[in-house]
Amino acid sequence: MQQKTKLFLRALKYSIPHLGKCMQKQHLNHCNLADPYYNRIKLKKYRLTKCLQNKPKISELARNIPSRSFSSKDLLPIKQENEKSLSEDMDAFEKVRTKLETQPQEEYEIINAEVKHGGFVYYQEGCCLVRSKDEEADNDNYEVLFNLEELKLDQPFIDCIRVAPDEKYVAAKIRTDDSEASTCIVIKLSDQPVMEASFPNVSSFEWVKDEEDEDVLFYTFQRNLRCHDVYRATFGENRRNERFYTEKDPSYFVFLYLTKDSRFLTINIMNKITSEVWLIDGQSPWDPPVLIQKRIYGVLYYIEHRDDELYILTNVGEPTEFKLMRTAADTPAIMNWDLFFTMKRNTKVVDLDMFKDHCVLFLKHSNLLYVNVIGLADDSVRSLKLPPWACGFIMDTNSDPKNCPFQLCSPIRPPKYYTYKFAEGKLFEETGHEDPITKTSRVLRLEAKSKDGKLVPMTVFHKTDSEDLQKKPLLVHVYGAYGMDLKMNFRPERRVLVDDGWILAYCHVRGGGELGLQWHADGRLTKKLNGLADLEACIEALHGQGFSQPSLTTLSAFSAGGVLAGALCNSSPELLRAVTLEAPFVDVLNTMLDKTMPLTVEEIEEWGNPSCDEKEKNYIKRYCPYQNIKPQHYPSIHITAYENDERVPLKGIVNYTEKLKEAIMEYSKSAGEAYQTPSVILDIQPGGSHVIEDSHKKITAQIKFLYEELGLDSTSVFENLKKYLKF
Repeated sequence: MQQKTKLFLRALKYSIPHLGKCMQKQHLNHCNLADPYYNRIKLKKYRLTKCLQNKPKISELARNIPSRSFSSKDLLPIKQENEKSLSEDMDAFEKVRTKLETQPQEEYEIINAEVKHGGFVYYQEGCCLVRSKDEEADNDNYEVLFNLEELKLDQPFIDCIRVAPDEKYVAAKIRTDDSEASTCIVIKLSDQPVMEASFPNVSSFEWVKDEEDEDVLFYTFQRNLRCHDVYRATFGENRRNERFYTEKDPSYFVFLYLTKDSRFLTINIMNKITSEVWLIDGQSPWDPPVLIQKRIYGVLYYIEHRDDELYILTNVGEPTEFKLMRTAADTPAIMNWDLFFTMKRNTKVVDLDMFKDHCVLFLKHSNLLYVNVIGLADDSVRSLKLPPWACGFIMDTNSDPKNCPFQLCSPIRPPKYYTYKFAEGKLFEETGHEDPITKTSRVLRLEAKSKDGKLVPMTVFHKTDSEDLQKKPLLVHVYGAYGMDLKMNFRPERRVLVDDGWILAYCHVRGGGELGLQWHADGRLTKKLNGLADLEACIEALHGQGFSQPSLTTLSAFSAGGVLAGALCNSSPELLRAVTLEAPFVDVLNTMLDKTMPLTVEEIEEWGNPSCDEKEKNYIKRYCPYQNIKPQHYPSIHITAYENDERVPLKGIVNYTEKLKEAIMEYSKSAGEAYQTPSVILDIQPGGSHVIEDSHKKITAQIKFLYEELGLDSTSVFENLKKYLKF
């Protein structure tokens, strides 16, 4: 208006149209929702992964359709569509081998997606898809499988890799940062690897093997940000490509997930509040799929498999939060689901990973991270509270049944490795270099009381030795939509700000997902104003507790977070000095009235249907940033927009900017000569992406804007930034 292999949560960010105005890049390797892109960062001796997308996260899968059956009518030949031309003017950091330095002698390296299969590691090296033996993965001894330059794309990178079961083929999804278009290439592995096929606009894809040991690639096709079609293809002598399923309800999207044990391929059909899953037998992929449970309005569920049992993460029943249930694989309907594990109140399920004898749940409870290890033999539960500095999980690829590795990160601290070893029943922390930020900064978990009495969690960072915090600049972050958590992955520019004395505050308002499904429900549709009240309460509470003051307070938001940020600028501009918005969704009403836009139908469950419901239309008018601009004082605002953004079209942002400037000018005429007119800057970047997280130009422009508006010296901050990001 978001890897490697774990669950279903990751689906949303890149492949799910529902994330529409949300987070286009949050990449996860597991099933994690959050972040369109968590960068995996390690010390130099390790390989890091930029986009670890192998499986979606549970939190990420989410979108309503009537039940339907598969029939021969759906098996239509594929129609190839021309890919849109890609902009050649992409301004972004180097995707590969960017160095991040926390100390003069410590280097960090970022690389793209990698996956282990058999005895090999498949990954991107420079402009090539390569593989190397697992034990040689950190050396330069690798085999080139494909040169991405053959695709003639501008700075392409590998977004996702899948290897066929017997390693005859490898498939990789290729993207660029200036477009959401993607190409899936299939490489035949031999003495002379060759590209066997390529498919445009692929979202998710998985391999299975049939009864005759033939590799079958299932993939979903995305058109105009909508993912409704599933195809299956074979290669070699029995080459074919056919449409397997088409979803007819435009409010749903389709995503593929292969269970951890590869026993079933699941077709996940979902919108933001309802889902439906079909099972494809991983050993007989040509058999008709089996429906688990036809869609029931308001019921979400996701499937894993172990030992002929299905494990179902679902919100069915009371309370309507996620709980873990299970049933025999041959009796999958909802009446056979048995309750297996329930979550505490105010708990967000971030991800789930299945092992031979254990199920691991990655949780966020009352804004703190936990890992619950469930013993499947005796139903025992071990709950581990994780370090208080940690704000997010990064799921790691895992083929070792004895260990569960993952990473923890925060906005100002690079990821750190942890491993839970089942035999010892203990969590082990990566030893070695201890990031100095742990001693030079503080992380606080605070709460603000909203107008209706709800306690809203906040995460605050500042330097340990900061004196008189009331005189320090404050940067507030907000999102509050789609049930998605506020992005709290490591960002070098955030760390630089804290080092320079800034206070960072992340406000986890209603509409987001930090406290579970109900937290989202309490901030969508005709409860969207709760999120605005929460944001106001958070900023007022920060000021009241001695964190900065209005003249030094700034606000940052992107995509759907622009709704609350823009609304606050209209309702309480006196709380802010400056605001940075990126691809902001600021014209909710006109967008939701326009059914020709690709995401409008899918977004109805979040914002409402003003075309058909007068009550919802009038409610949107109450908070829509564009509709409520009026002649008054405003904070200075810097807006970054993308020329060909399909999720938040440029036209709406331009109209918002022009109307805002007119209102400011009208107010300034009556405010007197001493009035300092706020700045309104619209920075239009080329390309068709939604958010370019690593854009050097964007980061530089935003920081420069904030320092100038607050009258601060930016010399040291840019010198420090160079230590983290080599331009």
